[in-house]
Amino acid sequence: MKKILILAALALTTIALQAQAPDPQAHTIKPNKKAARTSPYKGCKNYGKTIAVFGGSLSVNKESDAAKQIWANLLNATVVTYGVGGAGFAREQGYTLQRQVEEAGVYDIYVLWASTNDYNNNRECGSWQDYTEKDGFDESKRSTQCGGINYCIKTLLEKNPKAEIYFFTSLRFFGWDAGNNPFSTEPNKTGKTFADYVDAQKACCAYYGIPVLDQFNLQGINRFNAGIYYMSDLLHMNEDGYRKIGPVQAAFLANGF
Repeated sequence: MKKILILAALALTTIALQAQAPDPQAHTIKPNKKAARTSPYKGCKNYGKTIAVFGGSLSVNKESDAAKQIWANLLNATVVTYGVGGAGFAREQGYTLQRQVEEAGVYDIYVLWASTNDYNNNRECGSWQDYTEKDGFDESKRSTQCGGINYCIKTLLEKNPKAEIYFFTSLRFFGWDAGNNPFSTEPNKTGKTFADYVDAQKACCAYYGIPVLDQFNLQGINRFNAGIYYMSDLLHMNEDGYRKIGPVQAAFLANGF
């Protein structure tokens, strides 16, 4: 019953958010210059660059500013967020990341932050070959998570061939076992587990040589401490959660590994 209620709430939230569009002016974070001058990442490859972020609610909720301010301060970076709640990579999933990247400007670094929405809303996972030269850039494959990822990568590199593209995998969620147990065999309606979706995200990036921050496995949050770092819905992180992962994200963004 709990799982059914959570899924129903997610579906209603997605419908309500589909009409929303990115508001990058409202989601621009500037560095604290004093903090930037004393940063241990001064001199790293991506110090002083501009960063654009695409994703769903986990990338854009106001609580996420706690992490992005850490990036800004440590990397002397301006961080602009195009994410929209309810978005996924699949073409039909909310204000999709495909639309977000189409509307974005030119930045030094693009961060694709995977949500849980493709999995929770039963969008097809697909494979790393979707919307690549392997299938002739088949437009129909943009309806899968993988096709959407590959479309985003291609679109961003056409926008700025010199850009660095980095990928954050989906974070764990704790409403039911499949959201946080990498060994769970509980699938969604497409027959895939959440771990399958995360593995597929990494496979798409491997094909194109896109560096990946594996947030699913490396965030250091599990069922014993999730209540400290997540909101009551056990899906979205609170500020303490973002403060925990923010330094890890910044370290990754400094050089892309």
